[in-house]
Amino acid sequence: MAKVIEKTSWAVGGGLLMGLGIGFFFLPNALAFVGSLLAGLGIGLVVSAFIANS
Repeated sequence: MAKVIEKTSWAVGGGLLMGLGIGFFFLPNALAFVGSLLAGLGIGLVVSAFIANS
């Protein structure tokens, strides 16, 4: 029996880590840092929605 690998959580986590990495460039500006985290989270959620539909 084949294992079903859930990839949507990987997409959300990857997007969040990408936002964190980009946010380190904006570290002196706290709002830009938080904004990049939220943007990474949003990108991860959009990618996970596309993965779930396919």
